[in-house]
Amino acid sequence: MTHEQLWAPWRLSYIVSAKESEPADQEKNSGCFLCRFAGDPNSDRENFVVARGKRTLTVLNRFPYTNGHLLVAPLAHKASLEELDDDELLESMQALQQMTAIIRQTMSAEGFNIGVNLGKVAGAGLPGHLHWHVVPRWAGDTNFMPVLANVNVIPQSLEALYELLTEPADLST
Repeated sequence: MTHEQLWAPWRLSYIVSAKESEPADQEKNSGCFLCRFAGDPNSDRENFVVARGKRTLTVLNRFPYTNGHLLVAPLAHKASLEELDDDELLESMQALQQMTAIIRQTMSAEGFNIGVNLGKVAGAGLPGHLHWHVVPRWAGDTNFMPVLANVNVIPQSLEALYELLTEPADLST
């Protein structure tokens, strides 16, 4: 029996950065990629920041579960829902609403998984900065790769997806 290899070299940066970063660093704003991106609006394209609000930031997930996987976060470095003020909470929900509408229209998504992992024990990879995951779904989007190899196949580059999601969208339909 021969074994085939599926190369996913983009995963290496995730694996290496996860091992190199210290938990204490994750709690400091300087170690938080969302805070870095929030403070650097001139690098939105390089950082895959697809939308900015007065109180929120929306970025493409560099290690997506599926094509179109986004993170919506408050600009402020806050770890829990209770820390958000009413304006931050409202704008976060409005950003989720807007991004699902854009993805539904531009990518023909048929559904979404939207969730937040609160705390490290709940699976938060960045426990110090609250963020929602927006994962678009399509009928039949499960393929044999996750079943056989615990691998997800992403059919579009982050650069192409960034272009698609940052083009002005007509949300009236």
